Amino acid sequence: MSDSVPDAEAPQEGTPEPVVPEPEPEGEPAYDPAAPAPLGVPRTPTGNADVDAALDRLGDADHLGTDGHVEVYEDVHGGLRDALAALDARPGPPAPGRGPSGPTIPSVPTQDQHRS
Repeated sequence: MSDSVPDAEAPQEGTPEPVVPEPEPEGEPAYDPAAPAPLGVPRTPTGNADVDAALDRLGDADHLGTDGHVEVYEDVHGGLRDALAALDARPGPPAPGRGPSGPTIPSVPTQDQHRS
């Protein structure tokens, strides 16, 4: 009897050795192309509080994976649509050149009115 290790555990010729990934240096996260990343698109204030709130909500998509973007975009779209609808609902002065029945068209004398 021998204290030697049997040859069965030694790698056989032609069999590739398993690939062991190299450990990543600590302190630097691995690059993950699927990870959320801010786009860095500037959002300029409009002066309308409802619109500005909706545009600020777009920043939430920077921290979500792409599967979460749809919910944010739909929410922003709804907020912008509501802000536009609120503008239409506000009473204001009538638009110039509009009468009660539609656009005001200056009267043009007809051919019969030219005969004297």
